[in-house]
Amino acid sequence: MYPKKRVLCRLIKNVFPLSVAPGLTGIVGGRPRVSPVLKPFFFLYPKANLKVDIHVNGEFAETYKGEDLFLHDDLPIGPHSYRLEELAYTRSGDKGDSANIGVIARHPLYYPYLKKVLTASVVEEYFQHLIQKTDSSTPSVSRYELPGIHGLNFVLRDSLGGGGVASLRSDPQGKSYGQMLLDYKVKGLPDLKSLVD
Repeated sequence: MYPKKRVLCRLIKNVFPLSVAPGLTGIVGGRPRVSPVLKPFFFLYPKANLKVDIHVNGEFAETYKGEDLFLHDDLPIGPHSYRLEELAYTRSGDKGDSANIGVIARHPLYYPYLKKVLTASVVEEYFQHLIQKTDSSTPSVSRYELPGIHGLNFVLRDSLGGGGVASLRSDPQGKSYGQMLLDYKVKGLPDLKSLVD
């Protein structure tokens, strides 16, 4: 046992749980145990620098070198329109005064089309009535691609009226933003339903 942990264990024996009668430990778990606090360190790493060897059933299959496997500039167009709800699932929430919207394709074949059509500027225009533009030189919406799960993530800055208890809006945590985005009409697509039927 580390010396600091030993000292803390001795100290914790002299601390009574709050709002509980002294000596009562069996019903609600008693005194807290000493445990380390982990602080993760997050960073971005250039995808172009990644090299991953893929093995299937213990045998080498291929190497992935960070290029975008879903980059299709030559996707066919067509006369069909879809509500985003027909092509994707969403989930949203708050990060302070910023909203976060995750969009995941209902089928992997839909992902290249979502990636092509659902840009950061499209989402910014769609939510312009909720975004408070403070700096005209910085985009209010950033898009992050998650090809491993066929998803996109959008961060909408200054879109919650202050966020949390600082906001007077009916949805200060952006929980409905994903549902709102599902109403977006995606146009000019081929018959995507036939691709998965």
